[in-house]
Amino acid sequence: MSVESLSGPADLTDKEQEAIELLLRRMADDEFVLAERYTEWQVRAPTIESDISIANIAQDELGHARLWYDLLEDFGYTEPDLLWERDPETFRHSTLVELPFEEGDWADCIVRSYFYDEAEHLRMTALEKSSYPRIRDRVEKVLGEEGYHREHSMNWLRRLVSSDEGRRRVQAATDRLFPYALTFFEPAADAPEAEAAIDELGVRTRTLADMREEWLETVTETMTEIGIDLRTPEIDDEGNVSADALPEHLGRDGDHTDHWQVLFDDFTEAYREMGLHEATRLMKDPDDE
Repeated sequence: MSVESLSGPADLTDKEQEAIELLLRRMADDEFVLAERYTEWQVRAPTIESDISIANIAQDELGHARLWYDLLEDFGYTEPDLLWERDPETFRHSTLVELPFEEGDWADCIVRSYFYDEAEHLRMTALEKSSYPRIRDRVEKVLGEEGYHREHSMNWLRRLVSSDEGRRRVQAATDRLFPYALTFFEPAADAPEAEAAIDELGVRTRTLADMREEWLETVTETMTEIGIDLRTPEIDDEGNVSADALPEHLGRDGDHTDHWQVLFDDFTEAYREMGLHEATRLMKDPDDE
């Protein structure tokens, strides 16, 4: 379906802005919360090289979050609105990224990274021809860096399964995380009109169901190849995953696990305790680069 390019932020209709905001919040929140979790591995990763790598990946994800939060600021929001003073129930990230890591389990980090990076790659390629130019112009940078992230997680997956203990840990992490990874492709049940408009307006050129189908094929092939069992969920005629394959909390509609409140309180603690009402920018405005 051919769609016309949308206008700049000041000239969007309410319908267009609501769709773009929903998509941007989902992307920005995913990246920011995942980066917060990755920082927990600094100086704890199994090798110096992996320590440096995960720190670099966390910085990349923060940069990607900055790209998308910056576009939300086009609509009058400030950084405190989007992060430090925001109601935690309004965050739209997948519950995959908010879960704490199993203590000392590098396989948890790698399996989570692999599931996320494959999904993020699909999401970015579905935005390369977005009808909203402000999104379209930023996709190339994210895709380039996500390529490195995917390579990192794949290399570590193969390294981990080369031993019996490593394979056991990867299997356990897969069993634990896979249901949460499926939430990446869940729609915002509390905003069905804005969700439908994302595809209708061409803001994204592939549906969530279509991307999920390809993601399932990719991760199933990879896991099977390395000797890991992955039980794919049943999908109905409308492309919906069976409810029993999903976790209790999905995240996309603001319904999160108890772990999210703990993490939110942790990364906003200094801001609150210092009585701040504004914040140093998360990163430099990408439009100034």
